[in-house]
Amino acid sequence: MAGKTEAPGLFSPVTSLKGVGPKKAECFSRLGIERIADVLELYPREYEDLRSKKTISQLRDGDKAVVTARIFMATLGKGFGKKRTLHVYAEDDTGRMEVLFFNGTYFLKQFSQGSLFRFFGKVKAENGRVVMMHPSYSKADASSEEEILPVYPLTRGLMQKDVRTVSRFAVKCAGQLPETLPAEAIKSARLCGIDYAYSNIHYPEGDDAFRAARYRLVYEELFYLDAALAMSRSRGGSGRKGNAMDVSGAGAFTDTLPYKLTGAQQRTLDEVLKDLSSPNAMNRLVQGDVGSGKTVIAAAAMFTAAQNGFQSAFMAPTDILARQHFETLKKLYKPFDIKVGLLTANIPAAERKAVLKGLSDGSVDIAVGTHALISEGTTFRSLGLVITDEQHRFGVNQRELLSSKGINPDVLVMTATPIPRTLAVVLYADLDISVIDELPPGRIPIETRRYDRSTRKNAYKLLLSEVASGRQAYIVAPFIEDPEVMDGYSAETLYADFVSDHPDIRAELLHGRMSQQEKDGIMERFYSGSIQVLISTVVIEVGIDVPNASVMLIENSERFGLAQLHQLRGRVGRGKYQSYCLIVTGDDSETAVERAEIMCSTGDGFVIAEKDLEIRGPGEFFGFRQHGLPQLRLADPIKHRQVAAQALSDVKKMMAEDPTLSSAKNAAFAENLRNKYMQSDRLTL
Repeated sequence: MAGKTEAPGLFSPVTSLKGVGPKKAECFSRLGIERIADVLELYPREYEDLRSKKTISQLRDGDKAVVTARIFMATLGKGFGKKRTLHVYAEDDTGRMEVLFFNGTYFLKQFSQGSLFRFFGKVKAENGRVVMMHPSYSKADASSEEEILPVYPLTRGLMQKDVRTVSRFAVKCAGQLPETLPAEAIKSARLCGIDYAYSNIHYPEGDDAFRAARYRLVYEELFYLDAALAMSRSRGGSGRKGNAMDVSGAGAFTDTLPYKLTGAQQRTLDEVLKDLSSPNAMNRLVQGDVGSGKTVIAAAAMFTAAQNGFQSAFMAPTDILARQHFETLKKLYKPFDIKVGLLTANIPAAERKAVLKGLSDGSVDIAVGTHALISEGTTFRSLGLVITDEQHRFGVNQRELLSSKGINPDVLVMTATPIPRTLAVVLYADLDISVIDELPPGRIPIETRRYDRSTRKNAYKLLLSEVASGRQAYIVAPFIEDPEVMDGYSAETLYADFVSDHPDIRAELLHGRMSQQEKDGIMERFYSGSIQVLISTVVIEVGIDVPNASVMLIENSERFGLAQLHQLRGRVGRGKYQSYCLIVTGDDSETAVERAEIMCSTGDGFVIAEKDLEIRGPGEFFGFRQHGLPQLRLADPIKHRQVAAQALSDVKKMMAEDPTLSSAKNAAFAENLRNKYMQSDRLTL
């Protein structure tokens, strides 16, 4: 006899809901939704306010409006395959409008003649023609009691109605959620309940309910962030006992360099050496633009550690970047008796065994590697200095695992991601900050040019010209596969088109769904020159130096943050050739043009980071899933500075009373902090 199927609950898989089969579940998974509860934190990007519907005759250029209209014709436009546009013509009693969809082949069958639809989107109105560009939509006869409907970010294979089905069910079950914020914090900040907050962030009962819900969720994100930082500081922050080193011999290393340090490099090195000589352990972040010379600072610090009888560990995010650092350090230390070992998952077993033995007996002074450095089998005889490159690629947990291999080692972390100081002091609150804001002389500035749809071919002409001259090039797309619900180029489509149009050019595809071994292999081939054009997603944002690469072509640049565009631009300009960053905008909106012009006008990463902060807010920086801190989805520490101040004050009170969060009244909060932020090597409490 078959057992009775249990009714789905908040923590059931999405497949337990009617209409969500394996294919739909795979689509939900791409949005990070495995369980029904996960949709509660997929916050709407905007709302359809059905209280202010408009007729077609009322629409004005630039409006974002809800319109109910009847379909009288739908036809595919120009293009090939999935890239064809779809033109839907609809009317109401006051007039007609066109609804334009990109990649419209997916949608054609949905718009049968005579059917009534509700559209929500941005309007372009000129010369008597009204066009709504790629709106969200639903059958108008579908019953809905809500007056304000959520509009969610989507992925291929999902429509708004699919996500709303799951979110409606999740909201109804939100009462099953336990309250995890401390009672004192809820009282101090006058917060609504968590079930009320989730209900009204997704389906607001009205403006006041929405504000109360948003306030609660913003406060909660900032409270968790502040608590995480407080715990991080208490474990490894300022005041931790260190190993005071004699730094007087550092000049012996810098004197052998074939160039003179820039003023910014010398200032940063002085700060690092002062930390190394201190009885307290160093906890320092070195920020420097691509090519500013951070590796030399790290090399000088490791040289000093070796002179004092301490070993160093230098951890990089990828195998190939670790190998490149290894080769660089071997050259820098050639005049000295310093042994450098490489430790990654891909080195031969015999070589690995020799390096591990050298680390344990002290005959290897410096270990350069990836996550292999923090494996259980890796032991150091006298680890005194820990360096991590591209810090945001590692979790706090990983950094601390490496530090635990020694006794109070000094910690130096480096990043080429320019972060405005206002955010750096929050993101890296447990670290002192040094900034290398000067590039070495003699570098050829990268020439940045902007193109749009009409001039896109010219960008490719320049790229092909450089390849014909023996150079290499990157082409970067915002998506791996073609998006169903928005216009844009995917890496897969660009690759297919490129190899079809240019079969004589050696091109390969690279994206984040590939295994690390596949990615490393492709980057090795690009580094060696066997690949001429690498077509990729932003997975190459942090990569290796390829001096022969002279072109970075970025499609749909409006889909990237300015700081990210700058990071991508930094992949070229590493050699003796004039290099180009070709920015192709997919739309001609004011914001897209403004951002492209900023990129063309300056190469200063810190100026760009500040501009990015002005335009987009801090979400781009707090969106790093790997930086080891709670991810902010709604909160903006600058825009919500009053809420941030309240949350910080409440966290300080909590930590003063219960520094380890071990009391019964904070048990639920502490457990939730562990459960949420231990995932993917984030925060460990």
